[in-house]
Amino acid sequence: MILWARPVLVVVLYFGTISAVAGGFLGVVANGAGVPLEYLQGTPFTSYVVPGLILGVLVGGTQGFAAITTQRQNRYGHVATAVAGFGMILWIFVELAITGYSWLQAVYLALGIIELLLVLVILGVLSPATRRFPSR
Repeated sequence: MILWARPVLVVVLYFGTISAVAGGFLGVVANGAGVPLEYLQGTPFTSYVVPGLILGVLVGGTQGFAAITTQRQNRYGHVATAVAGFGMILWIFVELAITGYSWLQAVYLALGIIELLLVLVILGVLSPATRRFPSR
């Protein structure tokens, strides 16, 4: 395992937690905080309350659980991180399908991918290249 991977992963997961909870709060309290309601046309939602609850509770909750279990080196940390990373990626894909592209979605898609890659580094599945290529 790369020694820097776990602390970096914990920071990334806490960032995801805070962002998702804040976004969910704004979705519920401020009905999307300025995101046009037209983005919800053709969906089962008439306001950002339910999507805000999903973002804050489900996405934020899985990110938070993964952050805590990873920080404490709990045996569920790796699985929780994989679930949180895939959850973030799924959330962004659904959001992209509904609202279209935004640079912020690219950031959170990258966040989910980074979470998955870091857990693979921690598990030893991915590691920096240490093999030298023969010179010619």
